Amino acid sequence: MTIASAANTDGRIADNIVYFARALRKAGMRVGPASVKDAIEAVLAAGIGSRDDFYWTLHAVLVTRHEDHQVFDEAFRLFWKSRELIEKMIAMFSPVAPDHREKQKPRAAENRVSQAMFEGHQKNQPPREIPEIEVDARFTVSGNEVLRAKDFAQMSAAELAEARQAIAALRLPFDSVRTRRYTPDPRGDRADPRAMMRSAVRTGGQLILPKFRSPREVHPPLVALADISGSMSQYTRIFLHFLHALAEKRRRVHTFVFGTRLTNLTRQMRHRDPDAALAECATVVKDWSGGTRIGDTLHEFNRLWSRRVLGQGAIVLLITDGLERDDVTGLGEEMDRLRKSCRRLIWLNPLLRFDGFEPRARGVKAMLPHVDEFRAVHNLNALADLCGALSAGNAAQSDPRKWFDAARSAA
Repeated sequence: MTIASAANTDGRIADNIVYFARALRKAGMRVGPASVKDAIEAVLAAGIGSRDDFYWTLHAVLVTRHEDHQVFDEAFRLFWKSRELIEKMIAMFSPVAPDHREKQKPRAAENRVSQAMFEGHQKNQPPREIPEIEVDARFTVSGNEVLRAKDFAQMSAAELAEARQAIAALRLPFDSVRTRRYTPDPRGDRADPRAMMRSAVRTGGQLILPKFRSPREVHPPLVALADISGSMSQYTRIFLHFLHALAEKRRRVHTFVFGTRLTNLTRQMRHRDPDAALAECATVVKDWSGGTRIGDTLHEFNRLWSRRVLGQGAIVLLITDGLERDDVTGLGEEMDRLRKSCRRLIWLNPLLRFDGFEPRARGVKAMLPHVDEFRAVHNLNALADLCGALSAGNAAQSDPRKWFDAARSAA
C-alpha cells in the first residue's frame, strides 16, 4: 500500500503526519523526509489503537536525541487535538469573566513548539496598525534584562539562541593559582642563577647581568559534574555551552555528566563548534533524561578520576538538584571525599530559583554540609554571578550554612 492510498483509506493521517513533522522541524528537531516516510509506514504497520500507542510509534521513529523528548511531547500534545488546546480555544472565543487566578508557568519547550506550529497562521494575519504612544520608560525593563532573568526551561528557540550568544560573550573568570615552578620575570623578587650563567656564557664570562624570576601562575583545573536526569536536562544543556566557552579560553576544563552512570565528555567538548560538540556529546551519553544515582556516580568519580583531574587547586562545579533516587547512606561520605580532593566545591542548584526553597530532601541534606558554595544556575544572571565568584573567590554571599539556619528558624 502506497502513502497516497493510505491517506485516502485512512483519512488524512499521512498528511497530518507530514504537517506534524514540519512543526517538529521548525521547533528545532532534526526530522528529514526519510524519517517522515518511516513514521507513516510505522503507523500503517502498527495501526492506531490508543493515543499512547500512536504517541510511542511516532516517538520511536522521529525522536533520535534525548534532548528532543520534551519538544516532541509538547508538539504532540498541541498538534493532535488535545483537550487542553480545545478548551483554551473555546475560552478565547467565549464571553467569560476575566480570570484573576495566578497563571501557571509554561512547561519546558512549550513556547518554541507553539511558535513553530502557528508560524504560518501568524504570517497570514494582516499587519495591525499600532498607534504611536509615548511611554515613560524610566521604570521599565529592557528586553536584554528580561532575557537575562528568564528561566532556561521557559525560553523559546529564539531566546535559547540569544542565550547561547550571551554566554559566549560573558566575561569569563580570570582566576589563577601560584605553582611551585618559576618563570622569568624582570621584576621578580628572586634571583635566577641559571639564567645569569647562561647569559654569561655568551660573553665568555666577561659580563654577568642579573636575572630574576617569580612563581608561575596558571589557571586551576575546572571540573564540572553535571546531572542529566529528566529534571536537569534543560539546564545542563545550556551549562554545557558555558563550559564550551570556558574551554576555549583556558586549559584543563574537564566535563563529566551523570544520570544513572558517569560519562566523560572532555574530549567531545574540545570541538571548536559548540553545536557540533553538543551533538557529539548526545551520541556518547546513553542515559540522558533518565534517572539519577548521585551517590554511585560520585563514588565512581572519586575512585577512577579524582587523582587524574583534581590537582593544583582544582575547582569542582556540581550541577544537580540533589533529588537522589537511591538510598543516601553513602552520599555524604562521597561528598566529603570529593570536598577534600579539591580546593573549592561549588554546588549549582536550579531549585534556588524558588524563593521558598528549603533543604528538606534527603539528598540535599546529605550533600549540603560538604560544599563551599551553594548557588543558582537557572538563568544568565546566575551564570554571570558564577563568573564573578570564580574570579573574586568571595563565597560569603553563597555560604551553605545560611540555608541550614533558615531551615532551623522555619522549624
